[in-house]
Amino acid sequence: MDNQSSKRIFIFGLGYVATALASVLKDVGWRVAGTCRSETRRHELLAHGFEAYPFDGEERDDGIGRQVIAADHLLSTIPPEQTGDPALAFYEKQIANAKQSCWIGYLSTTGVYGDWDGEEVNEESPVRPSSVRAHRRVAAECAWLALGRRTGHGVHVFRLAGIYGPSRNILAQVRAGTARRIEKSGHLFSRIHVSDIVSTLCASMTAPRPGAIYNVCDDEPASQSDVVAHAYTLLGMSAPQMTPFDNAVQDMSELARSFWVDNRRVSNRRLYRELGVELAYPTYREGLAALIAAGE
Repeated sequence: MDNQSSKRIFIFGLGYVATALASVLKDVGWRVAGTCRSETRRHELLAHGFEAYPFDGEERDDGIGRQVIAADHLLSTIPPEQTGDPALAFYEKQIANAKQSCWIGYLSTTGVYGDWDGEEVNEESPVRPSSVRAHRRVAAECAWLALGRRTGHGVHVFRLAGIYGPSRNILAQVRAGTARRIEKSGHLFSRIHVSDIVSTLCASMTAPRPGAIYNVCDDEPASQSDVVAHAYTLLGMSAPQMTPFDNAVQDMSELARSFWVDNRRVSNRRLYRELGVELAYPTYREGLAALIAAGE
């Protein structure tokens, strides 16, 4: 992005994706502030030049409220809880009173689509969430979009596929020999490199479309077994034999098991058509190769 030193962004949840975005924005002169969950994390963020405020979703902080009102860009990455979206629960009034030109982004998940038995879904497809977590995401999306309609702020929803990138990928498991190839016929997952999420968010800030929803995923939904096999090949290692899903599922955590319930192919055509995004890593092949080249 071009140098825009007068811009300010406040981010609810300075985690993996948000910190990657914050670093890009800070480098071109933006003022970045946001929330984190612990004092340890706060000190890490301060050391990187970000203003950080502890927020555990249980009480209001007037300092956060002032930062929200002063921002012309807001991003929320915090997952909703049983009682709703924490950012809206405590700071909806301040968000509504932020600058009238405010761009707002909400990071959701492609999990809101539920199971489509391998069929393609796009942003016009009905959502039919199959888990409690996904139901909460749908409710949070609706709440943020409704706030945008009430206030005139440009709210944008980004439905993210499975995120990977530096320090968050399959390569360490492959090197350790613990990565399994799980066989479940016809089951596909969509993925997205963190750098391409950042590019998408920056493109949206440059060309806002209030009320827009974007699927953020790469060009090729793929099976878990194909991705793992390719990682083994890139590292010059022999891939393990397939493990039938019915065997693998027995020792999966409840969270891991939940990712295998829904099967769909997610379309990213709107990213290209409306935002002109050019993915640096259009498939897992380019993404994994780049990670290895960078020393992962």
